[in-house]
Amino acid sequence: MDQAASLGPQPQPLGDQRTGLGKDALKRAFLDNLYYVQGKFPTLATKHDYYLALAYSVRDRLLQRWISTAATYTRLGSRTVAYLSAEFLLGPHLANNLLNLDIEGTVRAAMHELGLNLDELVGQEDEPGLGNGGLGRLAACFLDSMACLGIPSIGYGIRYEFGIFHQHVVDGQQVEFADKWLRRGNPWEIARPEWAVEVKLGGHTDRYVDANGRLQVRWIPAHTVLGTPYDTPILSYRNHTANTLRLWRAEAPESLDLDVFNRGDYYGAVQKKVISENISKVLYPNDEKEQGKELRLQQQYFFASCSLQDMLRIMRVQNIPLERFHEKFAIQLNDTHPAIAIAELMRLLVDEHQMDWDRAWSVTRRCFGYTNHTLLPEALERWPLALFSRVLPRHIEIILEINARFLDEVRMRFPGDNDIVARMSLIDETGPRYVRMANLACVGSHAINGVAALHSELLQRDVLRDFHAMWPQKFTNVTNGVTPRRWIALSNPRLTGLLTRVIGDGWIRDLSQLRRIEPYVEDASFRREWRYVKRTVKEEFAAHVRRAVGVSIDPESMYDVQVKRIHEYKRQHLNVLHIVAMYHRIKSGTDGGVGPRTFVFGGKAAPGYHFAKLVIRLIHAVGDIVNRDPTVRDRMKVVFLPNYNVTNGQRVYPAADLSEQISTAGKEASGTGNMKFAMNGALTIGTLDGANVEIREQVGAENFFLFGLTADEVQATWSGGYDPMAYYHGNDELRAVIDLIRDGHFSRGDRDLFRPIIDSLLNWDPYRLLADFQPYLECQARVGEVYLEPERWTRMAILNVARMGGFSSDRSIREYCERIWHAKQVPVEMLTEEPTRGDNMQ
Repeated sequence: MDQAASLGPQPQPLGDQRTGLGKDALKRAFLDNLYYVQGKFPTLATKHDYYLALAYSVRDRLLQRWISTAATYTRLGSRTVAYLSAEFLLGPHLANNLLNLDIEGTVRAAMHELGLNLDELVGQEDEPGLGNGGLGRLAACFLDSMACLGIPSIGYGIRYEFGIFHQHVVDGQQVEFADKWLRRGNPWEIARPEWAVEVKLGGHTDRYVDANGRLQVRWIPAHTVLGTPYDTPILSYRNHTANTLRLWRAEAPESLDLDVFNRGDYYGAVQKKVISENISKVLYPNDEKEQGKELRLQQQYFFASCSLQDMLRIMRVQNIPLERFHEKFAIQLNDTHPAIAIAELMRLLVDEHQMDWDRAWSVTRRCFGYTNHTLLPEALERWPLALFSRVLPRHIEIILEINARFLDEVRMRFPGDNDIVARMSLIDETGPRYVRMANLACVGSHAINGVAALHSELLQRDVLRDFHAMWPQKFTNVTNGVTPRRWIALSNPRLTGLLTRVIGDGWIRDLSQLRRIEPYVEDASFRREWRYVKRTVKEEFAAHVRRAVGVSIDPESMYDVQVKRIHEYKRQHLNVLHIVAMYHRIKSGTDGGVGPRTFVFGGKAAPGYHFAKLVIRLIHAVGDIVNRDPTVRDRMKVVFLPNYNVTNGQRVYPAADLSEQISTAGKEASGTGNMKFAMNGALTIGTLDGANVEIREQVGAENFFLFGLTADEVQATWSGGYDPMAYYHGNDELRAVIDLIRDGHFSRGDRDLFRPIIDSLLNWDPYRLLADFQPYLECQARVGEVYLEPERWTRMAILNVARMGGFSSDRSIREYCERIWHAKQVPVEMLTEEPTRGDNMQ
């Protein structure tokens, strides 16, 4: 049907139909928005215009719930979780909101009657790349769960104009392009310029005596920027609650210096605007140089200050005394990026509101919680003291005062132990002086948590052992989780349909109900249906791969998948060594008849991380040979999905047969990709690292492919000595694999291209690939044998899904509420009419 002709007559006024969920109301809303918001008629409208018209129609339905939620929270003065995160990797909004409103089928029918295809419209949405990986995706899952559980919350972050880069692959190499996700507008956000706040930077401080004879400090900044909030509703699943994600955009107080402009200096007239807007321009600017470090520090302070000032505004609106700030807000620091908020809240309370130091410190420590996301000491954020002092002159004074008082406590707790004093100090004095942000987060928070049982144990034993020795009561574990709404119900509708037909749809809200499918593991017809669903999903994924990268893959083959950020400790190159070993076995006739396998990779390397970018090149180089070699290509395929993001994750998780979670034990904090794979029926091959430990405990050791050194054994190799060359000389297959790569077999004879990888493995092997190589190959052999037994594999897959209830982010949020935030569910009352002028919204 011709779309332009099928859109019908001029739209009629909607009246009270603006929030209706029926098909006719949605069609009228769509037409209304096409004409009166987009300003288009069908002859001129593009698919993106149609997407926007639909998005605005859906947003209207969100706003009723959003305003009702804000009105309820304001009337009750509800305790609110403020989740501070440098990243929020939300993924596309439209399909998720259709799911949560339970109108996907209705909208599909409405669009069909208008001659439009819903899937094509959904595909028009630009994904907001406001995160790099697991940290930002976890924040998004937590926002989803807080809304679904009815927990009053606001997510605070930065509205990056350019998010994580778009990854293209050219001649096997990663090439980065700007992520222009805002180029065609964002229908899901609402600008709030009336709530803009001023943020100071640079300059110096002055001391003065106030009218009451008290010494005060005044910060005289070198310049200021405005932070303007942009709000996005975060809708609950089939409920009334819609919480808020509030992202801050940096702007100059004056966009144009008219005096400079009139003097003819047209570039100078907008210089302040350009400099100010740089703060929210790019997610994670390259910080190899001083300017990049300074910009990152400015970014972190900017969104922390904006967010705290916004909380103080909410306190004023709700007439809550400042002394009760910690009762109104539970602030969670998602890693150390927002840790400067501790010093900023002290500045606001002491300097701006004249609260005495001890009272302000008591309020501050009682409202902050700190989530640590890393076991890598080099990843614990720190700032050169000179840089920090130049950008934030008042905050370094506050941090030095916090430190002086804190170290007095340390000396009293550990008398005579100068080493622990030096380790716990907020200032690293061992060489060039640095501000230690993780130490500040520990000192300024009432709770510190890791994100998996093993991670929390290692934090307490190693990374933060001194703080645990001083305050053991502060430490707890909250294992990460993921939302089943996006990661099963939305991304895997075929599996969702099977599960819902058998046990109902209650599992989407309560993932523990998946246990009810466990008895069906003995039902042969259920297993057949399970395999049919999986095969269909794999066929759809194969079609996508063919379109995306031009490689044909066999749905009958095992889809062996590793998709995540490219990093040495995640060991994508160990996976490649196994591929080369399989290739070598097939070529030499010693493969043992293992079934066909498709290796799927995806992930981005940080632009300045040259080793990781070389790993991407190695994957492509090996894949190029494997996929073209006529003796191998029917047994093996290697695929790299470029620009891995939430959208691509929604495609690959349901299709995977085997989930590669092979990081060096003791290095991965938790991982959430491992949970998404297992929830969708993929079996895991992995080390005892991060949440793998708990997943294996829940699904059963017999349903998990385990290999490799434990965290303690890895640690022992550092203290007891480690010789990677001994593994090379002692293992013929490993030597053959290394030599194939080193001798240029996969690089057209170029022996230098992959030399950095080979040299690292043979001379240092910091992530113990060679020690784990043989156990990994033996475990992969077991994987191949089991895959050749479809009934056995299916049983294991069903049990994995049935036993994953504990890895819902709903469970994580309940634990945060009980142990850290002390926040309670607040039922939302839907407004049936427009709010009165006296109503206030957060």
